Amino acid sequence: MEIEWLLAYLALGGFVGFFAGLLGVGGGGIMVPMLTTWFAAQGVPREHLVHLALGTSMAAIVMTSLSSLRAHHKHGAVRWDIVKGIAPGVLAGTFAGTFVASRVPTAPLAVFFACFMAYVSVQMILNVKPKPSRALPGPLGLAGVGGGIGLISALVAIGGGSLSVPFMTWCNVKMQNAIGTSAAIGLPIALAGALGYLINGWGAGNLPPGSVGYVYLPALVLLSVLSGVTAPIGARLAHRLPVATLKKIFAAVLVLLSLKMLHTVLG
Repeated sequence: MEIEWLLAYLALGGFVGFFAGLLGVGGGGIMVPMLTTWFAAQGVPREHLVHLALGTSMAAIVMTSLSSLRAHHKHGAVRWDIVKGIAPGVLAGTFAGTFVASRVPTAPLAVFFACFMAYVSVQMILNVKPKPSRALPGPLGLAGVGGGIGLISALVAIGGGSLSVPFMTWCNVKMQNAIGTSAAIGLPIALAGALGYLINGWGAGNLPPGSVGYVYLPALVLLSVLSGVTAPIGARLAHRLPVATLKKIFAAVLVLLSLKMLHTVLG
């Protein structure tokens, strides 16, 4: 890999890790459009661009999820009873979602990603917080919700926070616990997603050297180097920086990157 790309992947990992720690979001929303554009510049065939970006992002989120999970667990913010109930559905939904995504052509997959990121951006700009109005469902209900969260997460390579946090706050879970529990849910999402994209891309032709299925290992390693370092830094600065303003800026960045991704894929 040329030194320019090596530095670019390192910088992207550091950027994503910092904002993941600062805002609790950012993984796939930033990585997928950036990787799609960069893979195109490196000569990856158009039909594999988004799938390779999704798989690599999912694998990279494993490391940031572990770091975030440990931090929230230390503060006692993880509702493990919810994690236990929702994890089976999350694992099944995410894994199944990779099979769906792998069979969707690149162009409509990119359009779905851009539309979902637009939804996430509006949610961040308006600071939407559902009013607590009901109790958590039973085990079957939690598993069903987990399946839906996992399915969508696999299609856009996110840790599920933009879906699981609003759901839990709607079900009268305290915001701090909702965020901490969402961090814990993000780990099985990332693991199932990475495994699913690896399996679905196995044997696919015209993938760049160093790919294992739809996971590009050189990018994965470089993305993970700094993300684990910068995520705790972002978390420490969360109470010192104007997070509300940064969320709005970050949301605008998500939209711009998604539009750039569409331009790359659709030409």
